[in-house]
Amino acid sequence: MATKKPNIVVIYVDNHPGAVMGCAGNPEAYTPNLDRLSQNATLFTEAHCPNAMCSPCRASVLTGLMPSQHGIHTWIDEYYKDDWPDNWNAIDEFDTLPEKLAREGYDTALIGKYHLGNAESATDLFKKCITMQIGHVQSFYENDIIDGEERYKHPGHSVDFFTDKAIDYIEQCCEEKEIPFFLFLTFPAPYGHWPAIQGEPVNRYADRFTDSPMLSVPREGISKQAIDWISILKEKDLDDGEYDVLLQIPNDLPTLRNYYSQISIVDDGVGRVLEALENNNLADNTLFIFASDHGMSLGQHGFWGHGEDTWPSNTHREANHIPLIIKAPDDGNKQKVVDSLVGTTDIYATILDYVGLEMPHINESPARSMRPLIENENIVWNNACFMEQEETRAIRTSQWLFMMRVQNTEYNFKHELYDLVADPDERMDLAQDPEYADVVSKLSARLDEYFSVYANSRWDLWKGGTVKSNSTRPFLWKETWGDSWTPEY
Repeated sequence: MATKKPNIVVIYVDNHPGAVMGCAGNPEAYTPNLDRLSQNATLFTEAHCPNAMCSPCRASVLTGLMPSQHGIHTWIDEYYKDDWPDNWNAIDEFDTLPEKLAREGYDTALIGKYHLGNAESATDLFKKCITMQIGHVQSFYENDIIDGEERYKHPGHSVDFFTDKAIDYIEQCCEEKEIPFFLFLTFPAPYGHWPAIQGEPVNRYADRFTDSPMLSVPREGISKQAIDWISILKEKDLDDGEYDVLLQIPNDLPTLRNYYSQISIVDDGVGRVLEALENNNLADNTLFIFASDHGMSLGQHGFWGHGEDTWPSNTHREANHIPLIIKAPDDGNKQKVVDSLVGTTDIYATILDYVGLEMPHINESPARSMRPLIENENIVWNNACFMEQEETRAIRTSQWLFMMRVQNTEYNFKHELYDLVADPDERMDLAQDPEYADVVSKLSARLDEYFSVYANSRWDLWKGGTVKSNSTRPFLWKETWGDSWTPEY
């Protein structure tokens, strides 16, 4: 009798920086379940996302592709929903991870936030879907839910709700023991934006953070680049007041306490799902992955939020560094810490590897299986991560962070270079120093070579391509490529 393929559980959370966990050395984060998981799994300390926005990274983990390949360069804004094709699914043209697994006999479920087009279109990819009707999180409470054919409003905390549904799903799958399952559990938290985290927390972890000084988050002045971003939005008549809060949130203690409390709620959900797997004797044959769509600057480098929340956009560590913990099937209780640079697309390839499916060709996808790193194999690993944020492309190696900016614009964007060995906080930009001209040249060449392979001309913004649904810099691309430039679907 053939051995059953492993079950797969991916918990994919929203806006959680890799440094805000107890197991990452943060003394104020309360994450006992993640800490316990890390003691019995592989903790990746240098995992980074390809884009510091929600929708692109969700597309990347499901397709193994970069934003310039799948066409989603920022969060899909439901403000433009009336322009979308009927029941639009932003990654419908790709052979996605859940579809590949379904052909291998897997039951597949999305439980949580989708944010890749019309929420109901998630059923194009997954056999079972329980999701929010919109991707943009305004509150953790009173969310409109799509649950199969049912539509209703759930009054409680969304993380608790989706955890309950995930446990129900696991128990249902346990009854069909010969059918493996893929659960993509996407919590819409900790999120990190007003109004969802405005004010002191009122959830069950409020007391833990009452009067906390939040010393794990450094206090900094607002950066010029963050102010420039708000200014240019006003200049281009694109600011409806929503972006102004980005200048108000940094250094706001109630917001920081609320944010950390939501991470503890997420941690609860992780613990309950792990317990459900153990109680149903599924843990030993389950590939369990905890990750975030992207990181989050909590004021570090003088900005709050995402890499696109400065002008020009950035790929500083806080915005792109994600938590990543992987518990492999039959891995016993081995604790391992891996410092190799890995990325979101590598999650895609790792799942394919554990299922026994063919890896994507190197010229089609940058995804690499992390299984050899998990299993201590002696391999040659390309220790670099590549990122893109519309007008910024970047490479991170063990020594360098290089941000390359598109040059054929009127804005005179400057490249940035940081020596991560001498300057791990990424404070001293060396890009304009003649002494480092050779480093800039070599890293520029690596980026050019990478995107010459991993960019679809249709979605390559640097060469006249466009975006799906919307851009946060439509004025930039119209000014660069002409008034005919417009988003597509």
